[in-house]
Amino acid sequence: MAYVATIFNRYQTLFNQTQMKIKAIDNWQKKLTATLTITTISLTSNAVWAQLRGGGDSFAEPLYQRYSKEYEQQTGEKFNYSIIGSGGGIRLFVNKSIDFGGSSLIPTPIEKNQMEDGLLMVPTGGGALAIVYNLPGVKREVRLSRDQLVKVFTGKITNWQQINSSLPNQKIQVVVCSGNCATSFILTKYLNKITGGKVLASRNPDWGFNVFSAFPTDSGIAGEISRIDGTIGYVQSNFALANNLSIASIENQKGRYVQPTLAETKKALANVKFNDDFTTEDIKDPEDGYPLVSLTWLLVYRRYLNPDMLKAIQNLLNWILIKGQAFNEQLEYTKVPEDVAKKAIEAVNNELKIRPY
Repeated sequence: MAYVATIFNRYQTLFNQTQMKIKAIDNWQKKLTATLTITTISLTSNAVWAQLRGGGDSFAEPLYQRYSKEYEQQTGEKFNYSIIGSGGGIRLFVNKSIDFGGSSLIPTPIEKNQMEDGLLMVPTGGGALAIVYNLPGVKREVRLSRDQLVKVFTGKITNWQQINSSLPNQKIQVVVCSGNCATSFILTKYLNKITGGKVLASRNPDWGFNVFSAFPTDSGIAGEISRIDGTIGYVQSNFALANNLSIASIENQKGRYVQPTLAETKKALANVKFNDDFTTEDIKDPEDGYPLVSLTWLLVYRRYLNPDMLKAIQNLLNWILIKGQAFNEQLEYTKVPEDVAKKAIEAVNNELKIRPY
């Protein structure tokens, strides 16, 4: 029995020593993991957010490119904005592939429900959608009545002489935006209004006829219209001016034929009402001014993992809503009303938070 007890005691001692070693290793692993975690957070905080990544709407792309240039000159900070269309910007924002999105579309309830870190829509300005065309040698201004505009973009008018007998006997080649486009939605919701709902407002319309070509961005559409005689399409007015495209005058609700100038855009957006979340009542057919208009927003998360990222976003949005607005009208965009900008700044500074771990 004494021999058995001795053997048992030796095994008990060995077992205890082994458990102590295992515990020591476990504690060391925990300390190492904690150290690595702290180091990772620290590195992320100080290095990763050197430049904010944005993407989306081409409707506001000229504005954001100007903001980017001026922001770097004034603050030394940079941000990048890629043109992928409003629908693409919303999709990447949902997937957390970008730090902020750009959109002239209001996300649907389904899209909002997919945004795990919430959404704050920050208005940045308003702009106009120009109907552009290419008719070499034609010096007179092309005018489109409300009825003619509908018929061109539903395939009912197919020749330029159907618009005006003095125009060339030439087939109309319609160029549109492909994919989920804010510009397509701006146009079709206007057509929806003036046809009493016969044309469906859509980000990705079924035009009901074979269009000549389609491109995902305004720059692609502008380039195609510049190259091909007899084409007609739609781009943000700044793209039209930058590419020296001919711009059609559009009949508004008052019967005036108007161009997408800043003055006419201001008239159309003068009575827009903002909701508490900075979205707006649907702008379908303004009483006066140029009728094809829209506001545009930056989409930002309400919760961020990183304090430096949060601060960078807040700094950028504050700059846009205060100093950046000075550049809007130079590019034919309207400014955000001062009272709305003030409320948006308060929301940016008070409602954006760090996501709890």
